Amino acid sequence: MLLRTEQLTKHYGAITALDHLDLEVVPGEIVGILGPNGSGKSTALRLLLGFLRPTSGRASINGHDCWSDSVNARRFVSYLPGELRLYENMTGVQLIDFLSRLRNYKPTDRLQKLQRLFDIDIERPLAQMSSGMKRKITLMQILLPETPLVILDEPTNTLDPNMRDHLLGQLVESAQRGQAVLFSSHVLTEVEHVCDRVAILQQGRLVHWQNMRELREVRRVRVTLSQPVANLAAPENVAALENHGSDLHFQHRGPLPELLQWLAQLPVADLKMEPMGLSEIYQKYHRLNGTSS
Repeated sequence: MLLRTEQLTKHYGAITALDHLDLEVVPGEIVGILGPNGSGKSTALRLLLGFLRPTSGRASINGHDCWSDSVNARRFVSYLPGELRLYENMTGVQLIDFLSRLRNYKPTDRLQKLQRLFDIDIERPLAQMSSGMKRKITLMQILLPETPLVILDEPTNTLDPNMRDHLLGQLVESAQRGQAVLFSSHVLTEVEHVCDRVAILQQGRLVHWQNMRELREVRRVRVTLSQPVANLAAPENVAALENHGSDLHFQHRGPLPELLQWLAQLPVADLKMEPMGLSEIYQKYHRLNGTSS
């Protein structure tokens, strides 16, 4: 197991920022931590990096305790914080070189590839860069070393949609090379697109684990009929059927032929089918607070 937390907890006086988190991440896997601001995402990541001391429980990376042996634990990690504090007197390439030498790592040809991908002049002084450009520089530094574990806190903040898609593509490539990726987000579409598993946090507690492969097999189907049909006998792989006269709403899992054969027997006027997605699951925990994303 590359990363493991056991009952990881962090209190600030009477406030519980993280409550008994159990989490495991294996090589080649992308895991998303999903939740609104204040749900405990950043606290969890900072505990993993040894920046905070847990109140109770423990976390380990590649067998090294994240608090008592944090220096060795961090040798296996590339980390992008949510809030950047950079050396503004450096150029982009100087910062990359400086941080690479701290790791005893020499940038490879991938540096030029990433520079073209993110479309940025790394010779430019950081003081003259926008927040989005600075984030591109740090993302390049995170992606270069190919460490066993990549941890990112809200990585797409300040990125435009095109750059966001490029980054998510790079995370998929990292997993295909055998790296593990753990990132926090409050954007449902990001974690739906790339994650293998998703943890949903609510007020510091892990309230739901979602296997995304299983969820992607479920479709939300809406059918408009030219005339109402009563007493429908739906196939076994149809669930949560709602018959509103001329409108049918249901969920479907599995191969399509049986579903299409059943629909062919009905007076279908219109059909809409889409992946189930995380929205309904997420809103189950966060809608009451008005914090769904």
